[in-house]
Amino acid sequence: MTPPERLRALLAEPGLVAMPAVWDGISAKLTAQAGFKTAFLSGSCVAASRLGGPDLDLISFGEMFDSFTMVRRAAPELLILADGDHGYGNAMNVQRTVRAYGQAGAAAILIEDKITPRGLTSAGKPCIPREEARMKIRAAVAAAKESGILILARTDCRPTAGIEEAVARIEMYVEEGADILFLDSPADEGEVRRAVAAAKGRPSFAVLSPGGGRITPSQQLAAELGLKIGTFPTGMISPAMAGILAGLEAVKSGGQEAPGALPAAQFRELLGYGAYEAAAKPYVTEG
Repeated sequence: MTPPERLRALLAEPGLVAMPAVWDGISAKLTAQAGFKTAFLSGSCVAASRLGGPDLDLISFGEMFDSFTMVRRAAPELLILADGDHGYGNAMNVQRTVRAYGQAGAAAILIEDKITPRGLTSAGKPCIPREEARMKIRAAVAAAKESGILILARTDCRPTAGIEEAVARIEMYVEEGADILFLDSPADEGEVRRAVAAAKGRPSFAVLSPGGGRITPSQQLAAELGLKIGTFPTGMISPAMAGILAGLEAVKSGGQEAPGALPAAQFRELLGYGAYEAAAKPYVTEG
């Protein structure tokens, strides 16, 4: 089965799909080793890791695709939902983005309706007109037919245009053939239920990491609200940043490592030193 086919089968199973957010080889490898079948290649995590900065549309297609390549090689069995942002341009750019990720083995790709380039502010999420958003999703769905990659259509218009417009866009994306729907920044449980109903039986996606300006239900409540996929953009990268700070403080204080550091043997095991030795043994020359 192809990655998109495997993801479709997983989404057909009962229960919420918990989808950790990854950004590089080690985050993907550890996610797979922990038993997760899927992961979200998060633009916010990639921006944090590559730029050391916030997710404000500064990451390029090339940088995101390079991060996808790292993730895919480190954990080839992990089903990856790629963050395609706004598609990096107009409908034709969207098609190029969808085709590239589909050909490279992504299971699904997210396309959103925010204006690009964004205004010179970190506040707000102004979106393109509804019909322009329709054409982007129409173009994405057409391009996806080549590889079967699933299209996740996201609307960011709730904070600026209101819930009525956001629900109308979800209904429109369903009409255009989107496979998964995503209402960003719902204010309460009622809005989540409206978005799920607008998806008309297709899977609904949500961000479940705590954050400002949106409801972040528990996994249990998310499932009760009808959501199918929950992702956690700060779930791993925030503790990783905390670990880096702890390690720096330990060295700064004259120590060698933070109290929470992995034992050396576990560190080497997780990175795969033993697996490397086993794989290399048939090629070792005598002497």
